[in-house]
Amino acid sequence: MTLRPLATATALLALFVHLQAQAERVQLNTSLGAIELELDAEKAPATVANFIGYVKNGHYDGLIFHRVIPGFMIQGGGMDTEMAPRATAAPVRNESANGLSNLRGTIAMARTRDPDSATSQFFINTVDNQRLDGMPGRPGYTVFGKVAKGMEVVDRISQVATTSRPPFRDVPVTPVVIESATLLAAPAVAE
Repeated sequence: MTLRPLATATALLALFVHLQAQAERVQLNTSLGAIELELDAEKAPATVANFIGYVKNGHYDGLIFHRVIPGFMIQGGGMDTEMAPRATAAPVRNESANGLSNLRGTIAMARTRDPDSATSQFFINTVDNQRLDGMPGRPGYTVFGKVAKGMEVVDRISQVATTSRPPFRDVPVTPVVIESATLLAAPAVAE
């Protein structure tokens, strides 16, 4: 009896598991540079599917980071340069009890007071914001990934001058545009 077929099958199974575990990656090309996001579909499957759906249909292209608060976060994904909202799909259920925390460089869903109201708007934490995490009896803001590359771009965005455009506050004076959002191909697996 030879072990070669068993070793080959084991190697193929390991490769399959590795490919399944690879994180989805999205690149946001902004007017201030590129931000590459690594999404965690294992811990936030509904939220990642929701976000990728918006990426695939071009929803984020041409929208802006419309809320920038230094020492807190940058928020985008909902408004165009005229502060007009873009139509969204149905809200996604809150997944804030997934064990991920609102730490510097993580991406989370923006929402209203209703925990299950998140649609397309997201924010990137520029500092640790654990107070946004869920607690027993109090849902938080769903973290669904992190910045893999381009945190210097996030920091640059977080320092732009802001103003009020009633009813909105903390709006960049010069719009920071998401020129495109692209789903990236999975990295090649070494043999």
